[in-house]
Amino acid sequence: MKRRTLLASSAAALAVPGIARAQAAWPARPIRMVIPWPPGQATDLAGRLIAQRLSELLGQPVVPENRPGAGGMIGTDAVAKAAPDGYTILAASSGPVTINPLLQRTAYDPERDLAPVAQHSGSPYMLVVRKGFPASDLRAFIAAVKAAPGRYTFSSSGTGATAHLIAEYFLRSAGLEAVHVPFQGSAPSMTALVAGQVDFSLETMAGTLPIVRQGQARGLAVSPERGTKLAPELPPIATVIPGFDAKAWGGIMVPAATPRPIVERLAAAMEQVMTSPGIEERFLQIYNEIDYRPADAFARYLREQREKFSDIIRRANIRLE
Repeated sequence: MKRRTLLASSAAALAVPGIARAQAAWPARPIRMVIPWPPGQATDLAGRLIAQRLSELLGQPVVPENRPGAGGMIGTDAVAKAAPDGYTILAASSGPVTINPLLQRTAYDPERDLAPVAQHSGSPYMLVVRKGFPASDLRAFIAAVKAAPGRYTFSSSGTGATAHLIAEYFLRSAGLEAVHVPFQGSAPSMTALVAGQVDFSLETMAGTLPIVRQGQARGLAVSPERGTKLAPELPPIATVIPGFDAKAWGGIMVPAATPRPIVERLAAAMEQVMTSPGIEERFLQIYNEIDYRPADAFARYLREQREKFSDIIRRANIRLE
C-alpha cells in the first residue's frame, strides 16, 4: 500500500512541476488584449492605457488588438473562445458583457465563458438638454417633462445601448414619459441634440462634456450617486431621485478556464496599475473615473448590474427589432 502511494505521489510530482513551471513562467511571450470596439472609443482608450502599464509590470508586451463589430460582441466572443492560457485578455465593458446578452442570443455566455480579473473604471453619464429647453435645473426639467407626457424627445446611441437603458432607468425612476429617438452612435446623437432635433439625452461624459463646455448644450445633472470629478458643478440625479446610481463599467476579463495562478498574477498586476501614481489623472483625461474592484468584488458587481439592467429592460419593454 505504501509502495503504491509512493508511486502515485512520484507520478504526480513529475506531472505537476511541468504545469507549475509553465504557469510560473507566465508570461513568456507577448499578451494580446482584444478591444472589441474601434480605436478612439472609451473602452479602447482605457484599454490602451491599461495595456501600457501592464507591459511595464509583467515584463512582456501587452498588445492591443481592435476587433470591433456587433456592438462589441465579435471581439468579446473571440476572447470567450480563445485558448485559456493567459495570452488573450479582454478589454471588457458593459455593452457586450452585461447588456447585449439580456437583449439577444449571443454566441457566448459571459458567466460561463469569461472570468473577471478586475474592474478598472466607471463612465459617468450626464443629463443634457438642447439650448432653449424650458428648464434650467433638474427639478424644473422633471416638472416640465412630467407636465407634458410624450411631448419631449430624447436621443441615444442606439436601441438597447447603455445610454438608452440609463435614460429609461431615469425616466421610470422619475415617473416621466418621453419619445426615444435612437441613432447609430453617440456622435450623431449629440449632433442631433446640438441641432435642436431632440430635447435631451443621457450620454457619456466623453460625448456630452465637450458640447456643454462649448455652450452648445446645457448639462443638468450626472448619473453617479456621489457625483463625478469630471463635472463637480453638476448635482447627482440622486439629489432629486434618492438611490439613483448608474454608469458604464470597464474591466479586464479572461477565458473562464484560465489557470488560477495566472489569473491571480494578472489581478495582482492590475491592482498595482490601479493604485499607481498618476493613474487617476490619466483616466480623467479620457473622461473616465477610477472605480477599481478586485476579482471577487467585480464578480458581485457584474451580478448586480445584470439584475439592474434586466429589470430596466423588462419595465421599459425594450426589444431589438
